[in-house]
Amino acid sequence: MLKGLLILLLLFQDSPPALTSPQPNAVLRGQVEIQGRMDVPNFASAELAFTFDADASDPGASWFVIQTFPQPTAGPSLAVWDTASVTDGDYALRLRAFLQDGAFQDALITGLKIRNDEPPPTITPTQTEPVFDFQPLNQTPGAPAPLEQTPIPAVVFLPTSTPLPPNPASLTVASILSIFGKSAFAVLILFAFFSLLLRLQKN
Repeated sequence: MLKGLLILLLLFQDSPPALTSPQPNAVLRGQVEIQGRMDVPNFASAELAFTFDADASDPGASWFVIQTFPQPTAGPSLAVWDTASVTDGDYALRLRAFLQDGAFQDALITGLKIRNDEPPPTITPTQTEPVFDFQPLNQTPGAPAPLEQTPIPAVVFLPTSTPLPPNPASLTVASILSIFGKSAFAVLILFAFFSLLLRLQKN
């Protein structure tokens, strides 16, 4: 039992420094809290720095110091990084712990995206229509509501009036007067003719 505890203690003491926040490929804006741990054995000092993400694996890359530590921090919060002072781009963070024998141990986070010049994405809330459950007074509770039938208005098509063709048998006022005049003239002629016949018979 005691041997197992000693092994766990040695493993904990030999644990390298670590960066736990922000996570790789995170998008950073404004003030960003950097969290991690640096409680390594034979600790001498530590340095938190950043560089361009493309240069993170280059041994000769230039690292820009954010903060130095003459002794390990008590909590997980290491520093606050003001990303507004850095040009937008992709960066890497490094926590380097220097040991008393001159060696060092590194913790690295890559793919950090600083995007202060871009507006943060906005989430548009979807509006949902309120659902009202109306139940008829004479309906049994729990029974499905009857379907309401919406009356459909009847469409009435009215016939359109079309002009009738002229009737050849129809009589106009002028034709009636003409016929009446001819009949009267014929009656007068017949009357004169019969009158003449009666006078001749008397003579």
